[in-house]
Amino acid sequence: MAVETFKATAELQQGLVVKAGSRGFQVTLDEPKSLGGTDTGMNPVEMVLCALGACQAIVAKVYAQKFDIQLNGFRVELEGDLDTDGFMNKSDVRRGYSDIRYNIVIQTDAAREQVEKFVDFIEQTCPVGDTIANPVNVTRNQIIIES
Repeated sequence: MAVETFKATAELQQGLVVKAGSRGFQVTLDEPKSLGGTDTGMNPVEMVLCALGACQAIVAKVYAQKFDIQLNGFRVELEGDLDTDGFMNKSDVRRGYSDIRYNIVIQTDAAREQVEKFVDFIEQTCPVGDTIANPVNVTRNQIIIES
C-alpha cells in the first residue's frame, strides 16, 4: 500500500481573508461581501467545487491515452447547493453542500460510448470526488495555544 500524506495550512489574515498553502504554493480565500467578506478570493466551498473539477480534469489527462481518447479540450462546469443559514447558525440545516452537479465537456473525435466509459472511469478514479461522496475520518490532533 502506498499511502502518501499531504499537508496544508490555512491562516486567517484581516477580516475573513485566509491564506492557504501547500508545498510552497499559496491561494487567497475570502467570502463574498454578502457573507461578510471583502470578495478578494473564492470562498472555501467554491474551492471545493474547483478542487473536484480540477481533479477530474487531471484524471482525464493522465488516463486519456489508456482509453484511446484524444483530448482536444476538457472542461468541468460545476454548481452546488448550500443553505447558508446553517453556516450563519440561523437554522439547524446541514452546513455543507446538499447537492453538487456538474457537466463534463470533452472536445474529442472519439465515439460517444467510448467517451462514456472514460467519464465513468474518471468519476470512479478521482480522489476528490471520492472524498466528497464518501465518509472520511476527520480528526483534530490538538489545540496549540501560542502567546
